[in-house]
Amino acid sequence: MRVLLAQPRGFCAGVVRAIEIVERSLEKFGAPVYVRHEIVHNRHVVEKLKQKGAIFVEELTEIPDGAVTIFSAHGVAQGVVDEARQRGLPVLDATCPLVSKVHAQGKQYVARGRALVLIGHAGHPEVEGTIGQVGAPVHLLSTAEDVARLDLPDDMPMAYVTQTTLSVDDTRGVIAALKARFRDLQGPDVSDICYATQHRQSAVRELCGAVDLLLVVGSRKSSNSNRLREIGLEQGLPSHLIADGSELDPAWLEGVRTVGLTAGASAPEELILDVIAALRRHAEVEVAQMSGVREEIEFRLPGELRSHEAEQAMPAAVAMRPD
Repeated sequence: MRVLLAQPRGFCAGVVRAIEIVERSLEKFGAPVYVRHEIVHNRHVVEKLKQKGAIFVEELTEIPDGAVTIFSAHGVAQGVVDEARQRGLPVLDATCPLVSKVHAQGKQYVARGRALVLIGHAGHPEVEGTIGQVGAPVHLLSTAEDVARLDLPDDMPMAYVTQTTLSVDDTRGVIAALKARFRDLQGPDVSDICYATQHRQSAVRELCGAVDLLLVVGSRKSSNSNRLREIGLEQGLPSHLIADGSELDPAWLEGVRTVGLTAGASAPEELILDVIAALRRHAEVEVAQMSGVREEIEFRLPGELRSHEAEQAMPAAVAMRPD
């Protein structure tokens, strides 16, 4: 059996930064540190950080006074930031800088008097954080059909932003419907769409042309991982989302000569290796990697964590924003 790896796959720069913030906080300030919501959507990553002393909570009320507090990569609403400040919690913000950029864009559009549309999935923590950051009504749309249901006049000055885990391809239909209905519409440049989401989806589309089966490593909570599997199905391939090698079903491999393997942006490379090991329990495996984009983007850490020589005391009641 041949296993063909997508390139790129797995961790993006925002996820790497978020995990490093937790790890360095533990090294510098000691356990425990408290993380609001899963730092990223991956059970293996979360469990490893728990073993090192991170405690994951859903609400700030679960965090003791004075405890080091970390916001997840998905971002939080302004109300959460305000609550942390009021309690004097020392906060490090692991929000992906690309998510923070969406927050800033949304606020700018609203400040210019435009009605704001957010293209995304209801209930996703990034969507909830973005809506809570804008400080004005936000119209959440998921499909092109949602545009017709907007209770707004067609001459309303409009603007849109998008959930970062959606690619240019994912949002194209909704944006086209917005442009067709509203005469005065503004939105971010294509270059502002999350590079990692677009790269991984493009790599999977290319991969699908060369394999008999697609396996996506990632969490079922992960929007971008689910979308990678959907792309495989759209290409007519049997496609499965699995957390690790333990979820591999041997029945999927019947008659399969080439397996395509990729991972969502919050899945570590060790889980790819775990799936390859599981495949090797059923057949001799030859592994090859597709040529593709090599991502070299890095995001800076908050100032408190950039060196071990930094002042030991955490500043109280400051929610650090990404650079």
